[in-house]
Amino acid sequence: MTLDLHIESLIFAAEKPITTKEITQCLENALETNVKPKDTEAAIDRLKEKFAGENFAFELVEINGGFAFLTKGAYHHVVGQFLKQQTRKMLSRAALETLAIVAYKQPVTKVDIERIRGVNCDYTIQKLLDKELVILTGRAEGPGRPLLYSTSDKFMDYFGLKSLADLPKLKEFRKPDNEIGSSTSLVEDAIANSSEN
Repeated sequence: MTLDLHIESLIFAAEKPITTKEITQCLENALETNVKPKDTEAAIDRLKEKFAGENFAFELVEINGGFAFLTKGAYHHVVGQFLKQQTRKMLSRAALETLAIVAYKQPVTKVDIERIRGVNCDYTIQKLLDKELVILTGRAEGPGRPLLYSTSDKFMDYFGLKSLADLPKLKEFRKPDNEIGSSTSLVEDAIANSSEN
């Protein structure tokens, strides 16, 4: 059980999801003893079971190849309200729309983003790069070989996604119960329409 507590403290203290390998290496260095990966995995399984109980408002989940504590679904409304207030301070509506386009169309060029949004996106893309939510992933084939943009690991961590397959389907945004903030469906419609072409 001591191993469980050490692992719990590591996951809690980590700024981003921490992998089984990172946990095992840290334990070996800190405790100066050999730790088998299967023991780490068994401890993680016990922690998952422990935090699945009703006495905890958060649970241990796997995200992007690592493990992190996240709030349980029953408390998403309250936490979501807080995050919405914080997000509005961090990202403008233009940044959120641009980020959504990158997430659903990646890898995508600036020209494609601007075609969907209908406005220049130089400033917005630079802000997303500065916040490390978007990264450069190469160059597209074709005239001028424009830069390609994709979401980063920090994007995955920030939105609690295990993989891009966990992104909501575009049709889910059209349901009133799933509306987020004050955004309209214009960007979602544009992304959906461009996917069909």
